[in-house]
Amino acid sequence: MADKAATSSSSSPPEIADETQDWMLGSGSGWVEARTSCDHLNSLSPDLLHLPTPDTPCSRCQNPVENWLCLCCKEVLCSRFVNRHMLMHHQQTGHCLALSYSDLSVWCFCCEAYLDAQIILQLRPIHQAAYILKFGESPPLPQL
Repeated sequence: MADKAATSSSSSPPEIADETQDWMLGSGSGWVEARTSCDHLNSLSPDLLHLPTPDTPCSRCQNPVENWLCLCCKEVLCSRFVNRHMLMHHQQTGHCLALSYSDLSVWCFCCEAYLDAQIILQLRPIHQAAYILKFGESPPLPQL
């Protein structure tokens, strides 16, 4: 019996270590590693320094929250958690890039990934302009 106890206790630590490693790496917490490059940046609107304000409602259903800004045509549409108008816009137009007015994250529908708007040079001025519109001050410097 002593052998069984030793065997079962020695098999437990690797499972705990795996769970701890997953937690440390962000798995299970919803944490996502944003991409630092994207092949679809050439579709950005040429005028993204003049953005609609973060309180702009969805242009289709007038929903006031959880809205995204299309970075290709500057239309403001609601998220997939409301009426899915931004997702439908992507499906109808092929516009890939959108900025969330909730958390200022940038999503590429074609890559199916978040993009690091503070690292990708083409996105940095857009993120800064949206941050100023939302919070009334410049964003903190990115920690590289």
